[in-house]
Amino acid sequence: MFSQQTNSPTPWVSWVLAIAGFWLSSNLVLDFLIMPVMYVSGMGTQADFASAGYSLFWSFNRVELLCAAVILTGVLALRHRLGEFEVSHSGSRCRWTLLLAVSLLSLTLVDTYVLAPQMSAMAFALESATPTALSPVMTGLHSAYWLLEALKLASLGGLATLCFKDLQAIAPPAASTDVLA
Repeated sequence: MFSQQTNSPTPWVSWVLAIAGFWLSSNLVLDFLIMPVMYVSGMGTQADFASAGYSLFWSFNRVELLCAAVILTGVLALRHRLGEFEVSHSGSRCRWTLLLAVSLLSLTLVDTYVLAPQMSAMAFALESATPTALSPVMTGLHSAYWLLEALKLASLGGLATLCFKDLQAIAPPAASTDVLA
């Protein structure tokens, strides 16, 4: 009775794919729309730019941590579920998926608890001084941030690709819509 296998897809594949899609799209909006608009509009020269940036990244980093935790939970649940997919044929149960999920959590933890506080502290210190060019340390922190962002985006894309293959494999075949004339 308990060993009966079903052909219904596990909800974890859909959840992992949905969260990865949400996270990927929100990262793209933040990095390539919101931040450039703030920079071009001259907000960087405003007195309250550091506190606004800190608030924005504090909130967004917590959302990223939640996304990373749900993705890792989903990947671990998929690996634990026996009989639904064979590991050799399943993208969502392969070692690469687990590696990508752990990498996403690690990258997010570094962003949240190392880079964001360092950059914010430096920005608060610079806020009291007259606005000048970025210091070499801040430039290095920005470079590290963009490297981590690129790694996160690549990891999210790879994870979504692996899970999407499984979602396609378990989806029911579409009904034929051919109409004879």
